[in-house]
Amino acid sequence: MADRRLQVFHAVARHLSFTRAAEALFMTQPAVTFQIRQLEEQYRARLFERRHGGISLTPAGELVLSYAERILALGDELEVRLAEMTDEMQGPLLLGASASIGEYMLPRLLGEFNALYPRVRVTLMVANSENLEQRVAERSVDLALVELAPRLPGVAGRSCRADELAMVCAPDHPLAGLATVRARELVDYEYVGRETGSATRQLIEHYFSEQGIAARGLKTLMELGSPEALKAAVAGGLGFAILSRLAVERECRLGELRAIALQPPLRRELYLIHPQERFQSRVVSSFIDFVVRQLHEAG
Repeated sequence: MADRRLQVFHAVARHLSFTRAAEALFMTQPAVTFQIRQLEEQYRARLFERRHGGISLTPAGELVLSYAERILALGDELEVRLAEMTDEMQGPLLLGASASIGEYMLPRLLGEFNALYPRVRVTLMVANSENLEQRVAERSVDLALVELAPRLPGVAGRSCRADELAMVCAPDHPLAGLATVRARELVDYEYVGRETGSATRQLIEHYFSEQGIAARGLKTLMELGSPEALKAAVAGGLGFAILSRLAVERECRLGELRAIALQPPLRRELYLIHPQERFQSRVVSSFIDFVVRQLHEAG
């Protein structure tokens, strides 16, 4: 096992915040500060510059971080290799997913994966794509299914499925009877959108921009943090939303919502992202292979 002080240092270095590191490690801030002070005393070097409003790594801190990442990765690899000597797939899998994927796609996949490998313990974090990419970069999740191609250094990814988005409204909405709808036809109606940081929001804003409509040109009534909240608002007659067809299959089948195809179509790729150039356990690599195969077949 790696020195606990290195684990604490790594968290502080990645978050550049004693408070956020303490939250991530489920520790108190004084305990985190004490561990860092001990490490600085051991190496006889200051690892962080403490300034008003934040902290930054010193040159010594940068050096310690480069070694800490390698030491922690080797510790993880040792534990996994020892577990794999039993020839039985087992161990933890820290998985992230955006709201749409986590709520409407992953439950079935996780059920099937669990049936194949019952001793794998999956922990799922649902958050927006931007947040999850940061978590992958920090190595606080093993991999994530998101709606944006990776952009941060140290994060790799692969496309695993196409997804279509549609205009979604209540059955009595003025546009509910259309077969298709153009962006220009939507600017006169109240719109319910996703929150800042959502990959879906970024995609929709780019789509409207390509049609010559700025984000401020939409009559945005409110911004909500999940597809479920958007669906409830739309069903309540508060306006239209743009959602993945995956998210509204059930409601459309029951007649509670209508999904109208956008013209031109709005499609996106779903990505499986993970840390780049890092040892992958058999659990992680098997889950990647499983998900890619299942989503390609479904798509």
